[in-house]
Amino acid sequence: MVKFSKQFESQLVPEWKEAFVDYKLLKKDLKKIHLLSNETENRKKGNDSLSESLFSSLRNYNFLGHKQREHRVIQVRHKLDASSSKGDLYETELLEKFADTDAAIDFFACLDLQLNKVNQFYRMKEKEFLERGDSLLKQMEILIELKSALKQRCLKGASSQDLKEDDSISGTISCDLESIKDRTELEPELEMEPENSTDEIERNDMQLPDFPKSGELGKSIGMKRQVSLSNRVINYQGKSLRIHIPLTNLTRTFSAITYLLWDDLVNQSSKKCGPEGNKLHINKKKLHHAEKMIKGAFVELYKGLDYLKTYRNLNMLAFAKILKKFDKVTNKEVLPIYLKVVESSYFNSSDKALKLADEVEELFIKHFAEDDKRKAMKYLKPTLRKESHSVTFFIGLFAGCFLALFVGYVIMAHVTGMYRPKSDMMYMGTVYPVLSMFSLLFLHFFLYGCNIFMWRKTRINYSFIFELSPTKELKYRDVFLICTTSMTAVVGVLFAHLSLVAKGYSYAQVQAIPGLLLLFFLVLLVCPFNIFYKSSRFRFLCVIRNIVLSPLYKVVMLDFFMADQLCSQVPMLRDLENVACYYITGSYKTQDYKYCMRTTYYRDLAYAVSFLPYYWRAMQCARRWFDEGHKSHLVNLGKYASAMLAAGAKVAYEKEKSVGRICLVVVMSSAATVYQLYWDFVKDWGLLLKVRFLGTDRDELILRQKFVYFFSMGLNLVLRLAWLLTVLHYNFGSVDYRVTGLFLAALEVIRRGMWNFYRLENEHLNNAGKFRAVISVPLPFHEMDDQD
Repeated sequence: MVKFSKQFESQLVPEWKEAFVDYKLLKKDLKKIHLLSNETENRKKGNDSLSESLFSSLRNYNFLGHKQREHRVIQVRHKLDASSSKGDLYETELLEKFADTDAAIDFFACLDLQLNKVNQFYRMKEKEFLERGDSLLKQMEILIELKSALKQRCLKGASSQDLKEDDSISGTISCDLESIKDRTELEPELEMEPENSTDEIERNDMQLPDFPKSGELGKSIGMKRQVSLSNRVINYQGKSLRIHIPLTNLTRTFSAITYLLWDDLVNQSSKKCGPEGNKLHINKKKLHHAEKMIKGAFVELYKGLDYLKTYRNLNMLAFAKILKKFDKVTNKEVLPIYLKVVESSYFNSSDKALKLADEVEELFIKHFAEDDKRKAMKYLKPTLRKESHSVTFFIGLFAGCFLALFVGYVIMAHVTGMYRPKSDMMYMGTVYPVLSMFSLLFLHFFLYGCNIFMWRKTRINYSFIFELSPTKELKYRDVFLICTTSMTAVVGVLFAHLSLVAKGYSYAQVQAIPGLLLLFFLVLLVCPFNIFYKSSRFRFLCVIRNIVLSPLYKVVMLDFFMADQLCSQVPMLRDLENVACYYITGSYKTQDYKYCMRTTYYRDLAYAVSFLPYYWRAMQCARRWFDEGHKSHLVNLGKYASAMLAAGAKVAYEKEKSVGRICLVVVMSSAATVYQLYWDFVKDWGLLLKVRFLGTDRDELILRQKFVYFFSMGLNLVLRLAWLLTVLHYNFGSVDYRVTGLFLAALEVIRRGMWNFYRLENEHLNNAGKFRAVISVPLPFHEMDDQD
């Protein structure tokens, strides 16, 4: 049977952990009472036990034989706090002596503190969600009325020109391309359609407005600064409203800019003629975007209310459990008295959040699910995929097949002498890059699976941080299955290819096999059919698109996280470039594997591939600085700029190995390494700041073993200096230098995999510090102030 403390830890909301009842602390205080009561009981054991029992019986009954009025062991005082923000406060007074009164006083003081904390947090979150709900319901009313107006006009058969002249549903879109300098955190993206991963609301580029209170719907964005391309409004039923549709992709951004330029330059004269010139028809497409935003806000509000319900139930259960243990330890009847107070406290008695959840559910079913409750629940309460034992079975099966094939491949390579300095240059120049590329790629993916396992074990909400759909995200078993299956196929094909070469087949006959293998994986990656994790594949392609087009896209957590992974995969990208050039140019037909090396364009492309990941990451830092205004992003940009210079110096040295160029490599790589180490320790991990307080502030660390952080710091330092082996031309015995390069590249991948865990730890702690567990979705309709 699972202990309640473990069950409690596994079910609480990770980002709200500090706001839950500190059950472990209460158990520690109760343990002290238990130890002291045992000592007291041992001292009094055997002294007048019979007389004591008789006296106790007489005390409980009066002379008429009726039970006396129940005495109270404690009295809980209820008072209002001087500051109304904290609400009610509770204090417990002991009316009867305990075995150790001081320990009992400490226990109830801690219990009161936990109850007050829970009430205060519940009141705060309830107020937040009620304000969200109030503004969201008003947004829904506006949306329904606008859609109804459009529908009536369409039913009347009005032309588009007539619609444009209709004042009741006319106005303009406020297409904001904003430069927000006060922003301190990213607002995540929300996937909308459970049946289609590409139908989603993308992350908003603006600072989200504070949710207005009741009666204050749509007030301006507050104290936030914004730079708008247009300051147009919608006049609807006497209200001046602005529709804000976030410009989060290139198509929407370019179309908005094109419209505004055309509207400002071509139609400028018509605007001066009167107010009728400053109008734009609110068509179905624009209302559809607004509807998606409101739909996403409903989903997140319902999720937050469900979290609040979980918070309420778990805390209530925790109070009942700890009071029951207290009664068992002290042989007192405290549970009925204190539990009655807990039940009547605000967090358990208030039903505002429950009513709002019911109302949200009803509205969502009516307006977004066509009165189909089952369909609505797919959005509001998506069911998680059950982990199948067949996945575990196939992981073991393909892992065994991979190991067997890999051992066979190594033996075959050793017999044929492929990986020695005087090996088959044709094989090492054409086939080996394919093996190296897939090895680095799936090693990185395997480490990602290990990270998912550790994130789940340490209760790091990686799905929320990466904005992944709970129903479509890859579990660690899925990642391991992909890795073992793919590497079994890769090693199996290359083992068959090497066997054919060893049997005397010419390269002209078998050289297409590695190319077909690569083509198979590329086709599988872009396959439009719903097979082999389609949603994850398409999400990956979207992220790669955002990275390649940096800084045109807004930088979200998953984008810059993936861009950092590419920075550790430069050798893999160069292998991909080499193999692609070999097969695209048709060199495999003539077995001229040095053709690409003699081509000027290829040499220039080698420079580009070596520093493109760092360039993409630098552009992301520039975009984040532009959006958020923090100078730390510029400092981070300098780190990637130094890495670009070091990568360029290394490529130049590989083309012409001279003393001057090796000195340039050492200088540039040393500077970049120092820069990167500083950023690793101080900025990304924050290890130096945490380690300084490991002895006194360990609650801020996910891992309880302090030596793990010290070990990670040392290992990160060693792996960051692995590039020195390249300069020293270190080889493992008589193996080919390319094998050494693969080993060094694998070390960098391992370092990145270790870094990933600590990066998500910091993100989780930041979210937990702000009690941020649900996404704040921007709302489309905003009422304009007079000054606007």
